[in-house]
Amino acid sequence: MLSALTIARNTLIESLRQPVVFLLVIISGVLQILSTWWSAYSMGYRSDPGEITSDDKLLFDIGLSTIFVCGMLLSAFISTAVLSREIENKTLLMMVSKPIPRAAVILGKFIGVATAVLMAVTVMLIFLMLALRHGVMSTAADSLDGPVIVFGLGAVFLSLAFATLTNFLYGWNFPQVTMAALTPLSVIAYLAVLALSKKWEPQPLATDFLPQVTIACGGIVVSILVMTSIAIAASTRLGQVMTIVVCVGVFALGLLSNYFFGRIAFENTPIAIIADAQPLDEFKPTLKNAGEHYVVTLKTPADIDLKPGMQFLYGSTPNGLSLADSPSKETPPIEVIKDDIFPAGTPGAVVITEVQDLLVAIRNVGSPPAKVRRPPQAGDFVFLEPTKVRVVPAVAWAITPNMQFFWLVDAISQAQPIPLKHLWLIVAYGGFQILTFLGLAVALFESRDVG
Repeated sequence: MLSALTIARNTLIESLRQPVVFLLVIISGVLQILSTWWSAYSMGYRSDPGEITSDDKLLFDIGLSTIFVCGMLLSAFISTAVLSREIENKTLLMMVSKPIPRAAVILGKFIGVATAVLMAVTVMLIFLMLALRHGVMSTAADSLDGPVIVFGLGAVFLSLAFATLTNFLYGWNFPQVTMAALTPLSVIAYLAVLALSKKWEPQPLATDFLPQVTIACGGIVVSILVMTSIAIAASTRLGQVMTIVVCVGVFALGLLSNYFFGRIAFENTPIAIIADAQPLDEFKPTLKNAGEHYVVTLKTPADIDLKPGMQFLYGSTPNGLSLADSPSKETPPIEVIKDDIFPAGTPGAVVITEVQDLLVAIRNVGSPPAKVRRPPQAGDFVFLEPTKVRVVPAVAWAITPNMQFFWLVDAISQAQPIPLKHLWLIVAYGGFQILTFLGLAVALFESRDVG
């Protein structure tokens, strides 16, 4: 780890010296400013629920998309500059000729590049948060947000002035000093903006802070780190142009993974959607034990006639992925003797016991009972058959980095709460992807001739 951290430090310095880092950050900031003018398309009303309303929804969508693309390009450019270019110039030969494992070289390069990318993306996201605080300029009569303009532009100008002065006096690298100064100054500027209202009146920091938007931004950060690991793996064998091509290809495939693989990997047909679900006994609300009942209200009549004895399967996805209750291995329907009584030896399953129009009574039966992860809830899809899994598309869907998992803008636009637990699931998913591609990078680099 000591060797890897030393390599990471040198890689970070070399990464920040790349002019492309400074240029992409400035371009992203300029686009955020322009988005406050060209996002006025009346996307709703200010009275809409949620942290972001009206035209700011489009502003957030455009701004986060800009950061998504800029971060992907940034990781590809930096990775090739610190790895493939050093291999081509034979400068990496001095490093691997020493008693340093090649895995430590890959790990150090990734940590250094990832840190540089995180610094750049942090500044980009703060530009976006400042733009959201300012809001879209729908008409010429809209007032400007003074604290956003003063502190936001002030952080940029101070960074540029400090970098210019140190470059002139001491010969320090201009892009490196600019990014090193802009990262903490932009954070300070954002905190100062949160502490003041648009009328320069003091206010609590939480007044204009957007926690749901912050969670969505965290998902994008994880996705960019995944792209960084992919760029590191590609740059062990490819040059700059081909590395960028690979990153763009994986990025596009990840965005379309659900369409190409996910929609055909799991096959099931929902027959109804649950509008409401309540336990028959409030002291037994889990539906995990045999004999526990639930009464489910459907939004519309089911596509087929429901009868007692039929299995009742439910889940949150329309293709039947990850059903909340386990299906019975027996062929349905399960026999019902009378008065909600089931014969001995009944297999474990959640079955329908009574149907009255849109009301459906269900019960967990069998010994042992069916395994239930959670009780039914509003919005769940109802199925009568187990989900069929197609192995090849399911494996392709599982191993492809799914960029849709990191994209949480739709939930923000529709005012749907994003639980913090979901962010940790995204972090875990991204972490496994990063370890996978770093392992691939080590395997590719071990046999690479750098002499």
